[in-house]
Amino acid sequence: MLQPWGYSITNANASTQHNLRHALAQWRHWQCDPPLRHAPEIVSPVAGGLSNHSVLVASGAQFIVRIDGTAPASHGLNRQLEWCALRQASAAGLAPTPRYFNPDLGCLVCDYLPPDAAPRESAADTAQLLRGIHALPALHQRLDLCERIQRYENQLRRTAQVPSAPVLAHSDRVLSLAHSAALSCETYRVCHHDLLRANRLYSGGRLYALDWEYCAMGDPLYDLAVVIAGDALKETQQNTLLSAYLQRPPRESELFAVARYRCVYRYLELLWYLATGKISAEDDAQEIKLAQLDSALRDNE
Repeated sequence: MLQPWGYSITNANASTQHNLRHALAQWRHWQCDPPLRHAPEIVSPVAGGLSNHSVLVASGAQFIVRIDGTAPASHGLNRQLEWCALRQASAAGLAPTPRYFNPDLGCLVCDYLPPDAAPRESAADTAQLLRGIHALPALHQRLDLCERIQRYENQLRRTAQVPSAPVLAHSDRVLSLAHSAALSCETYRVCHHDLLRANRLYSGGRLYALDWEYCAMGDPLYDLAVVIAGDALKETQQNTLLSAYLQRPPRESELFAVARYRCVYRYLELLWYLATGKISAEDDAQEIKLAQLDSALRDNE
């Protein structure tokens, strides 16, 4: 059922509601072909991230409207860079088409891609998607993994949600791994940096990448490590993905780099969950993620 403009986004504050209404009122400026003929109406809320809210809207076609709930810079996000990357990725058939961007409203509008029913994702499809992303034209910002780690650590120290000692005890070792991996990077490419299963979508039999807010220039092997760690791939599955991506068996140096990046990702993941308050220092989920980090570090010994 379509909802009036006054519809409330779950857990959104008054400012976010205000920005949503104004973003919908700007429908004549959405870059649609053919142009929209009438104002969009809200269909339903969509599960969003901790720093934003999203709704599905319809005006003939359907779109996803995302509104920032917090200042993107506080999470190290560059919305202008994301908009540029999305336009390039959609032109290459890798992402939904962006239709409207207004940083003053914290608003991004993209085409809605209806998900296929019960898709069977393959390593070859994921590898092809990653190769396509890494072939996009260069962006003007590079991911600094050490800086991102230190940003989250400092954010935790400034809040009451300080992690328990076992978390930060890994800091020096992981920073060392991140630094050494960066030194061994041969080529920086456009990377998604968050291509987890939740951010991959089959629509019309094609695999797309969603949620490009962390995209930047980076090491393609880190992008692969995020998928491997995030999807909890076993060694045989990891090697299948790497071989499909590289179009040859992975070299020892590449396997070593992926192992280091898995540690970095696991630590960053844990810091992110703590810094955003998704888990607390006393939460059982912290112990689970600590165990995953410890396992990755042991594999790297």
